[in-house]
Amino acid sequence: MSDAQDATVGTDFASVDPEQVAGTISSATDEQLREALSGPQREAILGEVFRRMEQHFKPGSATGVDAVIHWKITGRPDGAIDHYEVVMKNGTCTARKDPQQEPRVTLALDGVDFMRLVTGNAAGPTLFMSGKLKIEGDLMFSAQIQSMFTIPG
Repeated sequence: MSDAQDATVGTDFASVDPEQVAGTISSATDEQLREALSGPQREAILGEVFRRMEQHFKPGSATGVDAVIHWKITGRPDGAIDHYEVVMKNGTCTARKDPQQEPRVTLALDGVDFMRLVTGNAAGPTLFMSGKLKIEGDLMFSAQIQSMFTIPG
């Protein structure tokens, strides 16, 4: 078993400190992250990231924002895509798997790049300019998304 898998097996993700996760991800290689996201913990890892988006939402930075964001995360071993929806409305943020609403913007990227982005170990504009982050919809709004969340790091 790899070090990346060792770090996730048996982990209660809800009890892991976001700063600690960001530090671990910054020192992990792409291959280690890819291996961890290819295992049985992938759904739990992604689910916890989206659950924490709700907690790390900064309503003051999203005043007047009424938006639906779709996330398409690739890199699953079976070739499928993990599809999540984040809804910001009336100063609240909710996230769920399997989107139900029309998005203002859709962000698509590989699981490794997603983990680096949400932990502050990669910048959205850099991922976009390098072709690793695909954006469909409101490009100007997509540039504001990161400022609406407390990003560990």
